[in-house]
Amino acid sequence: MRKLVEHELTLKAIRFRDKTQWDSVRAVNRDWLSPWEATRPNIDHNSPLPSYYGMVMQLNKEMKALRSISLGIWLKENNEQILIGQITLGGIIFGAMRGAHIGYWIDQRYSNRGYTTRAVKLLTKFGFENLRLHRIEINLRPENEASKQVAIKAGYLLEGARNKYLHIAGDWRDHITFVKENPEIK
Repeated sequence: MRKLVEHELTLKAIRFRDKTQWDSVRAVNRDWLSPWEATRPNIDHNSPLPSYYGMVMQLNKEMKALRSISLGIWLKENNEQILIGQITLGGIIFGAMRGAHIGYWIDQRYSNRGYTTRAVKLLTKFGFENLRLHRIEINLRPENEASKQVAIKAGYLLEGARNKYLHIAGDWRDHITFVKENPEIK
């Protein structure tokens, strides 16, 4: 998969040459994103996080194996492509389950403009039409109202709760699960 495009919005793989934009957008949004970012439990504290280049290599490896598709959310503004976030179709499973989950983050300066919802719709469409997945989940913290609105506006339905589901901001956090099913897969 090279890229997904909808008007001025493009979803494409993050490359080595994007490091300056990546570093900049992550630095500006550190405080904005930290309450929602996955962290590592204490058992992993000796394992260092990969460098930017290590992250890109891992993302590419996972994409080639079709285990996870992680894409930058790019906005064309003044004839320039600007990195405004990231979206991942992860945990891809084929066979009897044919499912995955979507996770995302957005630059605060571009939040509440519909870009994240559009990115979710675009990646969901790819998952359903190209990968022929049956079910995609979005798991989010119940207090994350903005993320909840993204899931709802993208056509996902609340399915239920998952207690202590994911390690976020230093502890195991409860999540709620939104689901969308592909009516074409019988």
